[in-house]
Amino acid sequence: MAAAMWRSALQQCCFNRATAWRPVRQTASVAQRIEDKRREAIAGGGEKGKEKQHAKGKLTARERLNLLLDPGTFREMDMFVEHGCTDFGMEKLKTAGDGMVTGQGRINGRPVYVYCQDFTLRGGSLSFANAQKIMKVQDKALDAGVPIIGVNDSGGARIQEGVGSLAGYGEIFHRNVMSSGVIPQLSLIMGPCAGGAVYSPALTDFTVMVKDTSYMFVTGPEVVKEVLSEHVTTEDLGGAKVHTSKSGVAHLAYDNDVEAISRTRELMSFFPLNNKDKPPVVPTADPSDRHVTSLDFVVPPDSTQPYDILDVIRPVVDDGDFFEIQPEFAKNIVIGYGRMAGQTVGFIANQPTRQAGCLDINASNKAARFIRFCDAFNIPIVTFEDVPGFLPGSAQETAGIIRHGAKLLFAYSEATVPKIAFITRKAYGGAYCVMSSKHLRGDMNYAWPTAEIAVMGSKGAVNIIFKNKSLEEKVQCEEDYKTAFANPFPAAQRGFIDDIVTPSDTRRIIINDLDVLRNKKQENPWRKHGNIPL
Repeated sequence: MAAAMWRSALQQCCFNRATAWRPVRQTASVAQRIEDKRREAIAGGGEKGKEKQHAKGKLTARERLNLLLDPGTFREMDMFVEHGCTDFGMEKLKTAGDGMVTGQGRINGRPVYVYCQDFTLRGGSLSFANAQKIMKVQDKALDAGVPIIGVNDSGGARIQEGVGSLAGYGEIFHRNVMSSGVIPQLSLIMGPCAGGAVYSPALTDFTVMVKDTSYMFVTGPEVVKEVLSEHVTTEDLGGAKVHTSKSGVAHLAYDNDVEAISRTRELMSFFPLNNKDKPPVVPTADPSDRHVTSLDFVVPPDSTQPYDILDVIRPVVDDGDFFEIQPEFAKNIVIGYGRMAGQTVGFIANQPTRQAGCLDINASNKAARFIRFCDAFNIPIVTFEDVPGFLPGSAQETAGIIRHGAKLLFAYSEATVPKIAFITRKAYGGAYCVMSSKHLRGDMNYAWPTAEIAVMGSKGAVNIIFKNKSLEEKVQCEEDYKTAFANPFPAAQRGFIDDIVTPSDTRRIIINDLDVLRNKKQENPWRKHGNIPL
Protein backbone atom coordinates (compact mmCIF):
# COMPACT_ATOMS: atom_id res chain seq x y z
CA MET A 1 0.00 0.00 0.00
CA ALA A 2 2.82 2.39 0.86
CA ALA A 3 4.38 1.79 -2.56
CA ALA A 4 1.08 2.58 -4.29
CA MET A 5 0.76 5.83 -2.35
CA TRP A 6 4.28 6.86 -3.39
CA ARG A 7 3.52 6.09 -7.05
CA SER A 8 0.32 8.17 -6.91
CA ALA A 9 2.14 11.11 -5.27
CA LEU A 10 4.93 10.91 -7.86
CA GLN A 11 2.43 10.89 -10.76
CA GLN A 12 0.62 13.91 -9.29
CA CYS A 13 3.90 15.74 -8.88
CA CYS A 14 4.87 15.06 -12.47
CA PHE A 15 1.43 16.22 -13.65
CA ASN A 16 1.74 19.47 -11.69
CA ARG A 17 5.21 20.10 -13.04
CA ALA A 18 4.08 19.47 -16.61
CA THR A 19 1.11 21.84 -16.34
CA ALA A 20 3.33 24.42 -14.69
CA TRP A 21 5.92 24.19 -17.47
CA ARG A 22 3.36 24.42 -20.27
CA PRO A 23 2.41 28.14 -19.74
CA VAL A 24 6.08 28.96 -19.26
CA ARG A 25 6.90 27.42 -22.64
CA GLN A 26 3.82 29.06 -24.17
CA THR A 27 4.73 32.48 -22.76
CA ALA A 28 8.23 32.15 -24.13
CA SER A 29 6.80 31.25 -27.52
CA VAL A 30 4.45 34.25 -27.54
CA ALA A 31 7.24 36.56 -26.39
CA GLN A 32 9.36 35.36 -29.30
CA ARG A 33 6.52 35.93 -31.76
CA ILE A 34 5.99 39.43 -30.37
CA GLU A 35 9.67 40.19 -30.77
CA ASP A 36 9.69 38.78 -34.32
CA LYS A 37 6.66 40.84 -35.31
CA ARG A 38 8.19 43.99 -33.81
CA ARG A 39 11.34 43.45 -35.82
CA GLU A 40 9.25 42.84 -38.93
CA ALA A 41 7.27 46.07 -38.44
CA ILE A 42 10.39 48.12 -37.75
CA ALA A 43 12.16 46.66 -40.78
CA GLY A 44 9.32 47.73 -43.11
CA GLY A 45 10.60 47.20 -46.63
CA GLY A 46 13.97 45.96 -45.33
CA GLU A 47 17.47 47.18 -46.08
CA LYS A 48 16.82 47.26 -49.83
CA GLY A 49 13.80 49.50 -49.40
CA LYS A 50 15.76 51.73 -47.04
CA GLU A 51 18.63 52.05 -49.51
CA LYS A 52 16.23 52.96 -52.34
CA GLN A 53 14.60 55.59 -50.15
CA HIS A 54 17.95 57.13 -49.23
CA ALA A 55 19.07 57.05 -52.88
CA LYS A 56 16.13 59.34 -53.70
CA GLY A 57 17.25 61.78 -51.00
CA LYS A 58 14.39 60.71 -48.70
CA LEU A 59 14.32 59.48 -45.13
CA THR A 60 12.37 56.42 -44.04
CA ALA A 61 9.12 56.72 -42.08
CA ARG A 62 10.74 55.96 -38.73
CA GLU A 63 13.69 58.27 -39.40
CA ARG A 64 11.22 61.07 -40.09
CA LEU A 65 9.30 60.48 -36.88
CA ASN A 66 12.54 60.32 -34.88
CA LEU A 67 13.39 63.81 -36.14
CA LEU A 68 9.86 65.22 -35.82
CA LEU A 69 9.26 64.16 -32.22
CA ASP A 70 11.23 64.93 -29.08
CA PRO A 71 13.79 62.16 -28.37
CA GLY A 72 12.35 59.17 -26.55
CA THR A 73 8.72 60.37 -26.65
CA PHE A 74 7.28 58.28 -29.49
CA ARG A 75 4.73 55.68 -28.37
CA GLU A 76 3.76 53.54 -31.33
CA MET A 77 0.23 52.20 -31.75
CA ASP A 78 -1.09 49.29 -33.84
CA MET A 79 2.32 47.92 -34.72
CA PHE A 80 0.88 44.45 -35.21
CA VAL A 81 -1.96 45.39 -37.58
CA GLU A 82 -2.02 43.47 -40.87
CA HIS A 83 -4.23 43.88 -43.93
CA GLY A 84 -7.15 41.51 -44.47
CA CYS A 85 -7.05 41.28 -48.27
CA THR A 86 -7.13 37.78 -49.78
CA ASP A 87 -7.40 38.67 -53.47
CA PHE A 88 -4.54 38.48 -56.00
CA GLY A 89 -2.38 36.47 -53.59
CA MET A 90 -2.30 39.25 -51.02
CA GLU A 91 -2.89 36.75 -48.20
CA LYS A 92 0.76 35.71 -48.68
CA LEU A 93 2.02 39.28 -48.46
CA LYS A 94 1.25 40.29 -44.91
CA THR A 95 3.64 42.41 -42.87
CA ALA A 96 3.18 43.76 -39.36
CA GLY A 97 2.26 47.43 -39.45
CA ASP A 98 1.16 47.20 -43.09
CA GLY A 99 3.26 50.15 -44.24
CA MET A 100 1.85 52.70 -41.78
CA VAL A 101 3.46 53.97 -38.57
CA THR A 102 1.11 55.66 -36.10
CA GLY A 103 1.26 56.81 -32.50
CA GLN A 104 1.77 59.71 -30.15
CA GLY A 105 4.73 61.78 -29.05
CA ARG A 106 5.79 65.28 -28.11
CA ILE A 107 7.08 68.33 -29.96
CA ASN A 108 8.78 70.95 -27.81
CA GLY A 109 7.40 69.08 -24.79
CA ARG A 110 3.78 69.29 -25.95
CA PRO A 111 1.67 66.26 -27.01
CA VAL A 112 0.90 65.42 -30.62
CA TYR A 113 -0.49 62.46 -32.56
CA VAL A 114 1.25 61.36 -35.76
CA TYR A 115 0.91 58.99 -38.68
CA CYS A 116 3.53 58.32 -41.30
CA GLN A 117 3.29 56.31 -44.52
CA ASP A 118 6.16 53.90 -45.17
CA PHE A 119 6.97 53.98 -48.88
CA THR A 120 9.48 51.13 -48.51
CA LEU A 121 6.63 48.66 -47.97
CA ARG A 122 4.33 48.25 -50.98
CA GLY A 123 4.87 51.88 -51.90
CA GLY A 124 3.06 53.08 -48.80
CA SER A 125 -0.22 52.24 -50.55
CA LEU A 126 -3.35 52.73 -48.48
CA SER A 127 -5.16 49.58 -47.39
CA PHE A 128 -8.31 49.67 -45.30
CA ALA A 129 -6.28 48.29 -42.39
CA ASN A 130 -3.79 51.15 -42.34
CA ALA A 131 -6.59 53.62 -43.04
CA GLN A 132 -8.11 52.34 -39.79
CA LYS A 133 -4.79 53.05 -38.08
CA ILE A 134 -4.98 56.66 -39.29
CA MET A 135 -8.62 56.93 -38.27
CA LYS A 136 -7.77 55.73 -34.75
CA VAL A 137 -5.14 58.43 -34.15
CA GLN A 138 -7.44 61.03 -35.72
CA ASP A 139 -10.18 60.06 -33.26
CA LYS A 140 -7.80 60.03 -30.32
CA ALA A 141 -6.33 63.41 -31.25
CA LEU A 142 -9.79 64.94 -31.46
CA ASP A 143 -10.93 63.37 -28.18
CA ALA A 144 -7.77 64.50 -26.37
CA GLY A 145 -7.72 67.97 -27.93
CA VAL A 146 -4.23 67.45 -29.34
CA PRO A 147 -2.74 68.43 -32.76
CA ILE A 148 -2.17 65.79 -35.42
CA ILE A 149 0.53 65.62 -38.10
CA GLY A 150 0.38 63.32 -41.12
CA VAL A 151 3.46 62.44 -43.17
CA ASN A 152 2.47 61.50 -46.74
CA ASP A 153 4.67 59.30 -48.94
CA SER A 154 2.43 56.91 -50.81
CA GLY A 155 1.66 55.54 -54.23
CA GLY A 156 -2.06 55.93 -53.49
CA ALA A 157 -4.89 53.47 -52.92
CA ARG A 158 -4.00 49.79 -52.73
CA ILE A 159 -5.55 48.59 -55.98
CA GLN A 160 -5.93 44.98 -54.82
CA GLU A 161 -8.40 46.10 -52.13
CA GLY A 162 -10.67 48.01 -54.49
CA VAL A 163 -13.46 49.94 -52.80
CA GLY A 164 -12.16 49.04 -49.33
CA SER A 165 -9.20 51.34 -49.86
CA LEU A 166 -11.46 54.10 -51.18
CA ALA A 167 -13.67 53.72 -48.12
CA GLY A 168 -10.59 54.29 -46.00
CA TYR A 169 -9.92 57.60 -47.73
CA GLY A 170 -13.50 58.71 -47.21
CA GLU A 171 -13.34 57.96 -43.49
CA ILE A 172 -10.09 59.91 -43.19
CA PHE A 173 -11.53 62.91 -45.05
CA HIS A 174 -14.56 62.97 -42.76
CA ARG A 175 -12.33 63.09 -39.71
CA ASN A 176 -10.27 65.90 -41.26
CA VAL A 177 -13.47 67.91 -41.57
CA MET A 178 -14.68 67.13 -38.04
CA SER A 179 -11.30 68.18 -36.61
CA SER A 180 -11.14 71.41 -38.62
CA GLY A 181 -11.07 74.40 -36.31
CA VAL A 182 -10.92 72.12 -33.25
CA ILE A 183 -7.31 70.88 -33.32
CA PRO A 184 -4.42 72.01 -35.55
CA GLN A 185 -3.85 69.60 -38.45
CA LEU A 186 -0.60 69.60 -40.45
CA SER A 187 0.44 67.59 -43.51
CA LEU A 188 3.99 66.89 -44.62
CA ILE A 189 4.25 65.79 -48.25
CA MET A 190 7.54 63.88 -48.48
CA GLY A 191 6.98 61.81 -51.59
CA PRO A 192 4.12 61.05 -53.97
CA CYS A 193 0.59 62.02 -52.98
CA ALA A 194 -1.80 61.40 -55.85
CA GLY A 195 -5.43 60.75 -56.68
CA GLY A 196 -7.89 60.81 -53.81
CA ALA A 197 -5.03 60.97 -51.32
CA VAL A 198 -4.50 64.68 -52.04
CA TYR A 199 -7.75 65.71 -50.39
CA SER A 200 -6.67 64.91 -46.85
CA PRO A 201 -3.74 67.39 -46.96
CA ALA A 202 -6.03 69.90 -48.69
CA LEU A 203 -8.42 69.69 -45.74
CA THR A 204 -5.72 70.24 -43.13
CA ASP A 205 -4.51 73.64 -41.93
CA PHE A 206 -0.96 73.67 -43.30
CA THR A 207 0.80 71.65 -45.99
CA VAL A 208 4.59 71.41 -46.15
CA MET A 209 6.35 69.94 -49.18
CA VAL A 210 9.91 68.90 -49.99
CA LYS A 211 11.43 70.25 -53.18
CA ASP A 212 12.22 67.78 -55.98
CA THR A 213 11.08 64.67 -54.04
CA SER A 214 7.39 65.37 -53.36
CA TYR A 215 4.42 66.01 -55.60
CA MET A 216 0.62 66.23 -55.44
CA PHE A 217 -1.93 65.88 -58.21
CA VAL A 218 -5.37 64.41 -58.80
CA THR A 219 -4.34 62.80 -62.10
CA GLY A 220 -0.74 62.01 -63.04
CA PRO A 221 1.25 62.86 -66.17
CA GLU A 222 0.37 59.57 -67.90
CA VAL A 223 -3.37 60.16 -67.54
CA VAL A 224 -2.99 63.77 -68.67
CA LYS A 225 -1.07 62.60 -71.72
CA GLU A 226 -3.64 59.94 -72.59
CA VAL A 227 -6.73 62.09 -72.10
CA LEU A 228 -5.51 65.51 -73.23
CA SER A 229 -2.44 64.66 -75.31
CA GLU A 230 -0.56 67.05 -73.06
CA HIS A 231 3.05 66.25 -72.20
CA VAL A 232 3.94 67.42 -68.70
CA THR A 233 6.49 66.31 -66.13
CA THR A 234 5.67 65.24 -62.60
CA GLU A 235 7.39 68.32 -61.24
CA ASP A 236 5.60 70.74 -63.58
CA LEU A 237 2.24 69.14 -62.84
CA GLY A 238 2.39 68.85 -59.08
CA GLY A 239 5.82 69.66 -57.67
CA ALA A 240 6.57 71.86 -54.69
CA LYS A 241 7.25 74.93 -56.83
CA VAL A 242 3.87 74.69 -58.56
CA HIS A 243 1.91 74.30 -55.34
CA THR A 244 3.73 76.95 -53.32
CA SER A 245 3.87 79.65 -56.01
CA LYS A 246 0.95 79.05 -58.41
CA SER A 247 -1.85 76.89 -57.00
CA GLY A 248 -1.48 77.85 -53.35
CA VAL A 249 -2.24 74.24 -52.36
CA ALA A 250 0.94 74.04 -50.25
CA HIS A 251 2.08 76.63 -47.74
CA LEU A 252 5.80 75.93 -47.45
CA ALA A 253 8.53 74.01 -49.28
CA TYR A 254 12.04 73.12 -48.17
CA ASP A 255 15.13 71.58 -49.74
CA ASN A 256 15.11 68.26 -47.88
CA ASP A 257 13.29 66.16 -45.29
CA VAL A 258 15.46 67.35 -42.40
CA GLU A 259 14.82 71.05 -43.04
CA ALA A 260 11.10 70.49 -43.61
CA ILE A 261 10.75 68.62 -40.31
CA SER A 262 12.81 71.18 -38.39
CA ARG A 263 10.69 74.07 -39.67
CA THR A 264 7.48 72.15 -38.96
CA ARG A 265 8.56 71.79 -35.33
CA GLU A 266 9.15 75.54 -35.25
CA LEU A 267 5.75 76.27 -36.79
CA MET A 268 4.04 74.07 -34.21
CA SER A 269 5.48 76.23 -31.42
CA PHE A 270 3.11 79.07 -32.36
CA PHE A 271 -0.11 77.05 -31.97
CA PRO A 272 -2.31 76.08 -29.03
CA LEU A 273 -3.20 72.43 -28.53
CA ASN A 274 -6.83 73.03 -29.46
CA ASN A 275 -9.51 75.69 -29.94
CA LYS A 276 -10.18 75.98 -26.19
CA ASP A 277 -6.53 76.46 -25.36
CA LYS A 278 -4.34 79.55 -25.74
CA PRO A 279 -1.05 79.61 -27.66
CA PRO A 280 2.05 79.08 -25.52
CA VAL A 281 3.85 82.18 -24.26
CA VAL A 282 7.59 82.14 -24.91
CA PRO A 283 9.81 84.22 -22.58
CA THR A 284 11.78 86.98 -24.33
CA ALA A 285 14.39 89.53 -23.34
CA ASP A 286 13.13 91.94 -26.02
CA PRO A 287 11.72 94.99 -24.15
CA SER A 288 7.97 95.56 -24.57
CA ASP A 289 8.48 99.34 -24.71
CA ARG A 290 11.26 99.19 -27.31
CA HIS A 291 11.06 102.06 -29.81
CA VAL A 292 11.52 100.97 -33.42
CA THR A 293 13.12 104.12 -34.82
CA SER A 294 13.54 102.65 -38.31
CA LEU A 295 9.75 102.77 -38.76
CA ASP A 296 9.81 106.58 -38.72
CA PHE A 297 11.68 106.48 -42.04
CA VAL A 298 10.44 103.30 -43.74
CA VAL A 299 7.61 104.90 -45.78
CA PRO A 300 9.03 106.98 -48.68
CA PRO A 301 7.89 110.63 -49.05
CA ASP A 302 6.72 109.84 -52.59
CA SER A 303 3.50 107.85 -52.26
CA THR A 304 4.16 106.08 -55.56
CA GLN A 305 7.49 104.68 -54.35
CA PRO A 306 7.35 101.11 -52.95
CA TYR A 307 8.89 99.81 -49.74
CA ASP A 308 9.16 96.32 -48.27
CA ILE A 309 6.45 95.69 -45.66
CA LEU A 310 8.73 93.08 -44.06
CA ASP A 311 10.84 96.08 -42.98
CA VAL A 312 7.83 97.01 -40.85
CA ILE A 313 6.94 93.57 -39.47
CA ARG A 314 10.36 92.15 -38.58
CA PRO A 315 11.56 95.10 -36.45
CA VAL A 316 8.27 95.07 -34.53
CA VAL A 317 8.11 91.39 -33.47
CA ASP A 318 10.12 89.86 -30.64
CA ASP A 319 13.78 89.44 -31.60
CA GLY A 320 12.93 90.09 -35.27
CA ASP A 321 11.66 86.50 -35.59
CA PHE A 322 8.85 86.33 -38.17
CA PHE A 323 7.66 83.00 -39.58
CA GLU A 324 6.16 83.81 -42.98
CA ILE A 325 3.47 81.53 -44.42
CA GLN A 326 3.08 81.05 -48.19
CA PRO A 327 5.95 83.43 -49.00
CA GLU A 328 5.96 82.43 -52.70
CA PHE A 329 2.21 82.64 -53.32
CA ALA A 330 0.24 85.89 -53.79
CA LYS A 331 3.25 87.98 -52.89
CA ASN A 332 1.16 91.14 -52.84
CA ILE A 333 0.04 90.19 -49.33
CA VAL A 334 2.18 88.90 -46.46
CA ILE A 335 0.94 86.55 -43.74
CA GLY A 336 2.75 84.82 -40.92
CA TYR A 337 3.40 84.43 -37.22
CA GLY A 338 5.49 86.39 -34.79
CA ARG A 339 5.47 87.02 -31.06
CA MET A 340 4.78 90.17 -29.11
CA ALA A 341 6.00 90.02 -25.50
CA GLY A 342 6.10 86.25 -25.98
CA GLN A 343 2.50 85.95 -27.21
CA THR A 344 1.72 84.43 -30.62
CA VAL A 345 0.29 86.96 -33.10
CA GLY A 346 -0.87 86.49 -36.68
CA PHE A 347 0.29 89.26 -39.03
CA ILE A 348 -1.35 90.30 -42.30
CA ALA A 349 0.11 93.07 -44.43
CA ASN A 350 -0.19 94.44 -47.96
CA GLN A 351 3.13 94.31 -49.81
CA PRO A 352 3.77 97.57 -51.76
CA THR A 353 6.66 95.99 -53.70
CA ARG A 354 4.21 93.64 -55.46
CA GLN A 355 1.39 95.08 -57.58
CA ALA A 356 1.56 98.15 -55.31
CA GLY A 357 -0.08 96.05 -52.60
CA CYS A 358 -3.39 95.71 -54.48
CA LEU A 359 -5.73 92.96 -53.39
CA ASP A 360 -6.47 90.32 -56.00
CA ILE A 361 -8.13 86.89 -56.01
CA ASN A 362 -5.15 84.93 -54.71
CA ALA A 363 -4.29 87.50 -52.03
CA SER A 364 -7.88 87.51 -50.79
CA ASN A 365 -7.99 83.72 -50.52
CA LYS A 366 -4.58 83.54 -48.89
CA ALA A 367 -5.38 86.09 -46.20
CA ALA A 368 -8.96 84.91 -45.59
CA ARG A 369 -7.95 81.35 -44.77
CA PHE A 370 -5.15 82.60 -42.52
CA ILE A 371 -7.58 84.84 -40.60
CA ARG A 372 -9.99 81.96 -40.08
CA PHE A 373 -7.23 79.73 -38.68
CA CYS A 374 -6.11 82.47 -36.29
CA ASP A 375 -9.68 83.10 -35.19
CA ALA A 376 -10.35 79.38 -34.65
CA PHE A 377 -7.29 79.00 -32.45
CA ASN A 378 -7.39 82.19 -30.39
CA ILE A 379 -4.48 83.94 -32.11
CA PRO A 380 -4.77 87.78 -32.19
CA ILE A 381 -4.47 89.46 -35.58
CA VAL A 382 -2.37 92.53 -36.39
CA THR A 383 -2.84 94.16 -39.79
CA PHE A 384 -0.54 96.61 -41.59
CA GLU A 385 -2.47 98.26 -44.37
CA ASP A 386 -1.12 99.94 -47.47
CA VAL A 387 -3.62 99.14 -50.21
CA PRO A 388 -4.63 101.27 -53.23
CA GLY A 389 -7.63 99.03 -53.89
CA PHE A 390 -8.57 95.80 -55.60
CA LEU A 391 -6.61 94.90 -58.72
CA PRO A 392 -8.52 96.16 -61.77
CA GLY A 393 -8.92 94.37 -65.11
CA SER A 394 -11.14 91.99 -67.01
CA ALA A 395 -9.06 88.95 -65.96
CA GLN A 396 -9.80 89.54 -62.30
CA GLU A 397 -13.43 90.46 -62.86
CA THR A 398 -14.25 87.42 -64.98
CA ALA A 399 -12.41 85.13 -62.54
CA GLY A 400 -14.63 86.37 -59.71
CA ILE A 401 -12.72 89.02 -57.77
CA ILE A 402 -16.01 90.16 -56.23
CA ARG A 403 -16.71 86.71 -54.78
CA HIS A 404 -13.14 86.07 -53.69
CA GLY A 405 -12.68 89.54 -52.24
CA ALA A 406 -15.84 88.97 -50.23
CA LYS A 407 -14.14 86.00 -48.54
CA LEU A 408 -11.57 88.33 -47.01
CA LEU A 409 -14.26 90.73 -45.87
CA PHE A 410 -16.24 87.81 -44.40
CA ALA A 411 -13.21 86.43 -42.55
CA TYR A 412 -12.23 89.75 -40.95
CA SER A 413 -15.82 90.57 -40.03
CA GLU A 414 -16.52 87.16 -38.51
CA ALA A 415 -13.32 86.99 -36.43
CA THR A 416 -13.75 87.57 -32.70
CA VAL A 417 -10.09 87.48 -31.63
CA PRO A 418 -8.35 90.79 -30.84
CA LYS A 419 -7.87 92.74 -34.08
CA ILE A 420 -5.41 95.65 -34.25
CA ALA A 421 -4.73 97.54 -37.48
CA PHE A 422 -2.28 100.22 -38.63
CA ILE A 423 -2.70 102.16 -41.86
CA THR A 424 0.86 102.87 -42.91
CA ARG A 425 0.04 104.69 -46.16
CA LYS A 426 -2.79 104.06 -48.64
CA ALA A 427 -6.25 102.87 -47.67
CA TYR A 428 -8.42 103.46 -50.71
CA GLY A 429 -11.96 102.49 -51.62
CA GLY A 430 -13.53 99.18 -50.68
CA ALA A 431 -10.12 97.78 -49.78
CA TYR A 432 -10.01 100.24 -46.86
CA CYS A 433 -13.18 98.65 -45.49
CA VAL A 434 -11.97 95.09 -46.03
CA MET A 435 -8.60 95.34 -44.25
CA SER A 436 -9.75 95.05 -40.62
CA SER A 437 -11.45 98.44 -40.52
CA LYS A 438 -13.42 99.76 -37.55
CA HIS A 439 -16.55 98.95 -39.55
CA LEU A 440 -15.68 95.21 -39.38
CA ARG A 441 -15.33 95.30 -35.57
CA GLY A 442 -11.66 96.19 -35.49
CA ASP A 443 -10.73 96.61 -31.81
CA MET A 444 -8.04 99.23 -32.26
CA ASN A 445 -7.39 101.09 -35.50
CA TYR A 446 -4.45 103.42 -35.94
CA ALA A 447 -2.97 105.55 -38.69
CA TRP A 448 0.59 106.63 -39.20
CA PRO A 449 1.04 110.29 -40.21
CA THR A 450 1.74 109.06 -43.76
CA ALA A 451 -1.74 107.49 -44.04
CA GLU A 452 -4.00 108.41 -46.95
CA ILE A 453 -7.61 107.33 -46.37
CA ALA A 454 -9.91 108.13 -49.26
CA VAL A 455 -12.27 106.72 -51.85
CA MET A 456 -9.42 106.72 -54.38
CA GLY A 457 -6.09 108.37 -55.15
CA SER A 458 -5.94 112.10 -55.86
CA LYS A 459 -5.22 111.76 -59.60
CA GLY A 460 -8.17 109.45 -60.23
CA ALA A 461 -10.49 111.54 -58.09
CA VAL A 462 -9.57 114.80 -59.83
CA ASN A 463 -10.00 113.25 -63.29
CA ILE A 464 -13.58 112.37 -62.31
CA ILE A 465 -14.56 115.43 -60.29
CA PHE A 466 -12.78 118.01 -62.48
CA LYS A 467 -12.71 116.25 -65.83
CA ASN A 468 -13.47 119.48 -67.73
CA LYS A 469 -10.67 121.53 -66.19
CA SER A 470 -7.35 122.26 -67.88
CA LEU A 471 -4.18 120.30 -67.06
CA GLU A 472 -2.78 123.23 -65.04
CA GLU A 473 -5.98 123.52 -63.03
CA LYS A 474 -6.00 119.79 -62.37
CA VAL A 475 -2.52 119.98 -60.83
CA GLN A 476 -3.79 122.48 -58.27
CA CYS A 477 -6.96 120.44 -57.74
CA GLU A 478 -4.83 117.41 -56.92
CA GLU A 479 -3.00 119.34 -54.22
CA ASP A 480 -6.30 120.56 -52.81
CA TYR A 481 -7.68 116.99 -52.80
CA LYS A 482 -4.62 115.68 -50.97
CA THR A 483 -4.93 118.39 -48.36
CA ALA A 484 -8.61 117.68 -47.85
CA PHE A 485 -8.77 113.89 -48.08
CA ALA A 486 -5.42 112.13 -48.61
CA ASN A 487 -4.47 112.16 -44.94
CA PRO A 488 -5.65 110.50 -41.72
CA PHE A 489 -7.64 113.45 -40.33
CA PRO A 490 -11.07 112.91 -41.97
CA ALA A 491 -11.20 109.31 -40.65
CA ALA A 492 -9.87 110.32 -37.23
CA GLN A 493 -12.45 113.13 -36.94
CA ARG A 494 -15.23 110.59 -37.46
CA GLY A 495 -13.81 108.10 -34.95
CA PHE A 496 -12.95 105.54 -37.62
CA ILE A 497 -9.32 105.80 -36.51
CA ASP A 498 -8.61 105.62 -32.77
CA ASP A 499 -5.36 107.59 -32.95
CA ILE A 500 -2.69 108.93 -35.29
CA VAL A 501 0.53 107.51 -33.90
CA THR A 502 4.26 107.87 -34.32
CA PRO A 503 5.49 104.80 -36.24
CA SER A 504 8.33 104.10 -33.80
CA ASP A 505 5.74 103.57 -31.03
CA THR A 506 4.03 100.75 -32.95
CA ARG A 507 5.54 97.84 -31.00
CA ARG A 508 4.73 99.39 -27.64
CA ILE A 509 1.14 100.12 -28.72
CA ILE A 510 0.51 96.58 -30.01
CA ILE A 511 1.81 94.95 -26.84
CA ASN A 512 -0.20 97.29 -24.61
CA ASP A 513 -3.40 96.68 -26.60
CA LEU A 514 -2.91 92.91 -26.62
CA ASP A 515 -2.58 92.99 -22.85
CA VAL A 516 -5.80 95.01 -22.50
CA LEU A 517 -7.64 92.72 -24.96
CA ARG A 518 -6.30 89.51 -23.43
CA ASN A 519 -9.69 88.54 -21.97
CA LYS A 520 -11.83 89.93 -24.79
CA LYS A 521 -15.21 88.25 -25.06
CA GLN A 522 -17.22 88.64 -28.24
CA GLU A 523 -19.81 86.28 -29.69
CA ASN A 524 -21.48 86.09 -33.07
CA PRO A 525 -25.22 85.41 -33.42
CA TRP A 526 -26.11 81.70 -33.11
CA ARG A 527 -26.17 79.87 -36.42
CA LYS A 528 -25.35 76.46 -37.76
CA HIS A 529 -22.60 78.05 -39.84
CA GLY A 530 -22.11 81.13 -41.97
CA ASN A 531 -22.41 80.95 -45.74
CA ILE A 532 -19.01 82.31 -46.76
CA PRO A 533 -18.90 83.01 -50.54
CA LEU A 534 -16.73 80.04 -51.49
